Parts: sequence; C-alpha cells; structure tokens
Amino acid sequence: MPMKKKSDIQIFLAHAHDDKEVVLQLYHRLKDAGYKPWLDKKDLKGGQNWRSEIPKVIKNSQLFIACFSKLSVARIGFFQNEFKIAFNHLASLSPNSIYFIPLRFDDCEIPDLRLPEYGLNLWDIHRLDYFENDGFGKLEDTIIHEFGPFVEDPIQDIQIQYFTEDLGNDVELEMVHIPDGTFMMGSPEGEGHDDENPQHQVTVSSFYMGKYLITQEQYQQVMGQNPSLLKKGKNRPVEHMTWDNAEEFCKKLSDISTKKYKYRLPSEAEWEYACRAQKNTLYHFGEFINRSLVNCGNHGGTTNVGIFRSNNFGLYDMHGNLWEWCQDDWHKNYEGAPNDGSAWVSVQSSRKVLKVLRGGSWIDPPDKCRSAFRGKCKRDEHFNTIGFRVVCDVPDAH
Repeated sequence: MPMKKKSDIQIFLAHAHDDKEVVLQLYHRLKDAGYKPWLDKKDLKGGQNWRSEIPKVIKNSQLFIACFSKLSVARIGFFQNEFKIAFNHLASLSPNSIYFIPLRFDDCEIPDLRLPEYGLNLWDIHRLDYFENDGFGKLEDTIIHEFGPFVEDPIQDIQIQYFTEDLGNDVELEMVHIPDGTFMMGSPEGEGHDDENPQHQVTVSSFYMGKYLITQEQYQQVMGQNPSLLKKGKNRPVEHMTWDNAEEFCKKLSDISTKKYKYRLPSEAEWEYACRAQKNTLYHFGEFINRSLVNCGNHGGTTNVGIFRSNNFGLYDMHGNLWEWCQDDWHKNYEGAPNDGSAWVSVQSSRKVLKVLRGGSWIDPPDKCRSAFRGKCKRDEHFNTIGFRVVCDVPDAH
C-alpha cells in the first residue's frame, strides 16, 4: 500500500463558537504541519448550504476532532448532530480504527454523551489534552500511528544566497537574497487588527536584505558613533534610532559601498514577504512563539543578533528584538495599497508624518511580533526598542 502524504489527511474540527480562537490556531498549526484541516470559517465557500455540506465533509474526512473547553461543554448540544454523523461513519470503519478524537483545550469535564444506537459513549474514547506542553505532539503521534509513515510533500527548494559588503576594519555586512514571489499581505478578516485589512495579494521582485538587524559595530563603523542606550556590544543591534538616522545610514553606506550598491530601508510589503518566507502562519515558525524562539516579552533588553533560529530565507530576528523601520508612510489600513511590493509614500510627506514599524521588540508581547502586525512612530522619534535593517535591489547581471 503506497504511503500517504500528510496533505491527504483531511481533519474535521468540530467546535463551539466559544472556542473559535484556539480552534483557528489549531487549524493553522495543523496546516503548517502539512495536514489538511477543515474548518467551516475557513473552508465553507460563499453560497454553499452548510446543512448539506458539513455532513459530506465529515464522511470524507480521515479524522474527526471534537474540541472541548469549560466554556463550550455547556453548549455541547449544538454540535451533537455532527457527533452522530461522525459516529455513524466510525461504525462503518474497521474495528479499532482511530477516527473520533476528543481534544480538550483546558481541564474541562467531557460530557456524558451516550449514543446507544452505535454502542458508544463519549467517555469510552480516550481524549487528548491540547493544553499540555506536549499536546500537539501527542495529537500528531496519534495521526502518524494511524496513517503514517508519511511521504513528504514536495516543497520549493530555497537555496540561500548572499553577498558580503566590506565596511572596513574587518567589519562586514551580510546580505541575503530574497527571491521574487507572490503572497497574501495582511491578516484574514477577523484574525488580526483593522489596520491589517483588507488582506491582499502582492507580487514582490527579488532583492537583498540584511541577514541581521544593523549592529552597533556596523553603525559605529559607517557613522562614527553609537547612540544605543542599552547594553553595548558589537553584535547587539543598534537602537535608539529615528527613521532619519536609518535613512542617513543607508545613504552613507551607499556612498562607501565597494560594490556600488544602493542601500535603502525595505518597503512594508518587502518586509512582510521576507518575514513570512513562504509561510502563511502568524509567525514564520508557525502559530506560536515563546522566549526560546525569539527575544520578546521580557525586560532584559536586546540580545545579540543571530542567536535564535532563522526563517526559511535565512533571516534572523524578524520577530522581536527590535522594531524595524520601513520606507512607508503610515496608512490606517490597506485600502488603495500598492500590489507590486513598492513603498506606499505620500507625495507631500512631511517630517510630522508617521512611519511604519514592523516586527515587534524585546519588550513587546507575542501578538505585536506577528508577521502581519503593524506599528507606527513619528520619523524623528527614537526609542530603545527601535532599530532597522537594510535592503538593496538585485544588481543587473551585466
């Protein structure tokens, strides 16, 4: 029997409205792991009759996950019909098949749901606890036990290319090639903040981006000073940066470039595209981050660049450590935003205009470090939570 791909495993997520946020996170986490989750909010198409569509999806799914929490168990009656359809399908499968999985989001009581016509009681089926540290791992172990081993889905092979700019005195700037591509910028309606909507398709031309935030050593070498307020260190990112400081650095760097490249700040679209690195999850790691993955949500200041894992493009600290300036002026949402990856800058841009920040910082909670989260600040303000990285266009082959 040929091995399945993870994407062959369709997983129906039965849930109550109270649990929609955590179910949505689970949906993305399963999708990021390679499976094919099905969620009404994400997969029902406009005009479809959900009363007829959902039973078909349940019968065509390889797994049925029944989601429970203290909030939702009181409303269990609202999706008992889905359970009955799932039990009916389970009765048609081989004995001991794993199909119906109760999944708890907290320490709730599984309801005493008896369906004697199937010879089953919900209490008879072993549950999994998603809220435990290894909750998702146990869920995936169950899936692999029943359907694995899996053959890997083909993925685009990303060959990381870079060049090094010599800044003098043995100080170098590493620039990573970001391939061209198309992505969905922003957040789906209902998942992010209003300023992250509407989600829209953007096509980005290839460019080079700094592997790291600009460090204190690099800034000192180019500008002859180090205005950072936090702990000094050559591999610490330079902070306390205004937008004008970053622009001035780009101009000076372009002037001294041995390769004659023109450096600049990234457009907001380029930044998000590079951060996501072909992922559509909340973070380029997946749906969750913590302090073992990024420098965020603490009061200890910045960390050296490059000590956490990179994304698929080979970029470091795209989440946390320091906010990063972009070229763009601030707009309250994406209505009218360019779709070619260029910066959205007003013709009459003044010194009072707000400029876009991306990525979150060492002190910010995870939500503000999401790939789609947008920050803003006056161009002449500076804080110890703001730094930058540079980009340049791909040079002509000749």
